[in-house]
Amino acid sequence: MSNWYTDYSDSILKYIFMMVREFYQAEDLTQETFVKAYVKIQSYNRSSSPKTWLYSIAHNVTIDHIRKQRPIMLFKEVFPNRRDEDPLPDDAIVIKENAKELYAVLGELKTSYREIIILRKINEFSIDETSEILQWSESKVKSTLFRAMKALEKKVKKEGLLNEIIV
Repeated sequence: MSNWYTDYSDSILKYIFMMVREFYQAEDLTQETFVKAYVKIQSYNRSSSPKTWLYSIAHNVTIDHIRKQRPIMLFKEVFPNRRDEDPLPDDAIVIKENAKELYAVLGELKTSYREIIILRKINEFSIDETSEILQWSESKVKSTLFRAMKALEKKVKKEGLLNEIIV
């Protein structure tokens, strides 16, 4: 378990960041993920890889956080000019300049669509691994990804970003 933090903390931080879109909150949730993993290490049954098991914990921690934040998120949607945009440290998460628009559009998708795209297309988890992380059937992973990609493509076209971003 001692190497797990070194091996997976950066990718889990990026995953959580793409879900919550607040860097410092993502750092806190990443730490919470590893604390929970440490506390629950006896429940790790080795039927999955450590990475998949940690992503499952990260998923649950992040979803719990998002559920608690719904009233705040609703306020931000109603009053968009009141958002607090935390600047990212230079070396925190590197997003290619030409992909910033894609991440902005991705952030506008509903949570399940954003999450499935992040896991399958950005983090390149297999259908089986994604199914395990989200605790969904493989057919739900496939159908949700299909709908999510259609929704993303529609938003990209609507925003006029199709020439800049290849979906």
